Amino acid sequence: MEIKPKFGYDKLLFGMKQKDVEAIYSKPNHSFIDEEDNMVLMYNALKARLTFYAEEDFKLGYIIISNPNAVLFDEKIIGKNANESKEYLSKKGLKSFEVESFDSFSNLFNEDFWTILQTEFDEVIKVEIGAIIKNQDEFDWKF
Repeated sequence: MEIKPKFGYDKLLFGMKQKDVEAIYSKPNHSFIDEEDNMVLMYNALKARLTFYAEEDFKLGYIIISNPNAVLFDEKIIGKNANESKEYLSKKGLKSFEVESFDSFSNLFNEDFWTILQTEFDEVIKVEIGAIIKNQDEFDWKF
């Protein structure tokens, strides 16, 4: 399963609606409304949490992935050393990362690709990707 910053994950594209996702993957294993009234779907087989933005007519805008088989630019990323991941991604165009640490976790955030590597114990445990904003206030939907 491929993580595609700016585009989506596996067969998912930013901008899809819930019905589009369910046509591909069927019903989610779990769903809920978050604190911002967004719809969140969780798929166990994908090991992914999908967020559909309420303010954007419930289009898929954010994905959190913890699948150890997921690949990012042709390499598995979950379980990989954080520093090695930063070096590898730098060669693929994700040049700078803002680092935010809290408790035992660190988030390595690249704004240009709206990609976050969440790490613990110097190992990538999750990848978060979001739809890119263009023209200050409009998303670059891919679907």
